[in-house]
Amino acid sequence: MTPITLPRLSHFGGEFDLPGSKSLTNRALLLSALASGTTRLHNVLVSEDTSRMREALAQLGVSLQEDGNEVLVTGVGGIFESPTNMDFFLGNAGTAIRPLTAALAHTPGTFRIDGDDYMRERPIAHLADALSSLGTTIQYEAKTGYPPLLLTGGTLRGGQVSIPGNISSQFLTALLMSLPLCAQDSTISVTGEQVSTPYLDITLSIMARFGIHATHENYGLFRVPGGQHYLSPGDFHIEGDASSASYFLAAAAITGETIRINGIGDQSVQGDVAFLDVLEAMGANVSRHDDHVDVSRDGPLMAVDLDLNHIPDAAMTVAALALFAEGKTTIRNVYNWRVKETDRMHAMSEGLTRLGASVKTGDDWIAISPPSVIQPANINPYGDHRVAMSFSLAAFATSNVTILDADCTAKTFPGYFDTFLSLAGTD
Repeated sequence: MTPITLPRLSHFGGEFDLPGSKSLTNRALLLSALASGTTRLHNVLVSEDTSRMREALAQLGVSLQEDGNEVLVTGVGGIFESPTNMDFFLGNAGTAIRPLTAALAHTPGTFRIDGDDYMRERPIAHLADALSSLGTTIQYEAKTGYPPLLLTGGTLRGGQVSIPGNISSQFLTALLMSLPLCAQDSTISVTGEQVSTPYLDITLSIMARFGIHATHENYGLFRVPGGQHYLSPGDFHIEGDASSASYFLAAAAITGETIRINGIGDQSVQGDVAFLDVLEAMGANVSRHDDHVDVSRDGPLMAVDLDLNHIPDAAMTVAALALFAEGKTTIRNVYNWRVKETDRMHAMSEGLTRLGASVKTGDDWIAISPPSVIQPANINPYGDHRVAMSFSLAAFATSNVTILDADCTAKTFPGYFDTFLSLAGTD
């Protein structure tokens, strides 16, 4: 765990090419591995989370030829065969452990699926219960509903299943990607409100690119025909990571200088491009194009009161941006902050308070009133990459902001602070 102390920053702008999306990268890696044919993936994100997926696929006998941010994947053309090593360690990669668990439910054998200490605090019961109702045997080694778990696969069948939607869209994504390989048709009923629906759009979009058909009725009922097979699209380009873009876009909105971000645009499939709408509501200038966006600002930044359930990751950037806005910013309907890489509600509230803000929280909301003077502070990100990156924005108001664990950004953005400081004109 390496801390970094940021100097007081006053400039931010230029042009930047986004690294690939974590969500798209891990989905594309898994579907390429399940597909018939060879897929060349372009702009693959190289990070801790995507490394966990690649390592697991290699453990399953999938051929991956890596060349920088390009990966050539030779698919197995169906379900995975039983590997020699049945013990899978996925670190804190939710986009790896959830879909791999559902994929392994097709494969005969008993698998041990585990993660790091943070992952052991992230629930998986909703997915495990759904898989169990469809014929898979799952046992928990320690805390019920959390990794590590023992999964006996090879008996997953299609059919009718229900799953709560209030914790994570990753559970439903995992089912959607796995159930087409069942012989039987499936219907998935979502109970309660489904969070993070744009991530489900990503899932269905990439499944379609690999030849799979599935439909939904207002995200409450999903129909997945069985007996389908993933087919390689040949080449697949991965968009830049819209969540990671939010920190750079917010920095330009703070300084008023212009930044151009290449790799996302008005055709993006990622929900976090809606962060641009929030920037506009706060007073920033936004220009959208096919493959890039520009952000600047003329007048003051203004507080907002918004439901940001659809962009929970980028909502953390909004919380940090509230330090620079006039008035009280309220972010609503983000309960699932509490069950992400860490309890993000606690981490954001603590960090903002240390910087001098007045903060109130509820079960699923946070209200932030900026201080007259932002204070130097030590920020504990609790191992969460998005907490660490969000609080880098505080350096535009005060010196000696110390992020106590800079290394945690490697989960999705290795070298984040080097890139951030270079765009701020700091070596």
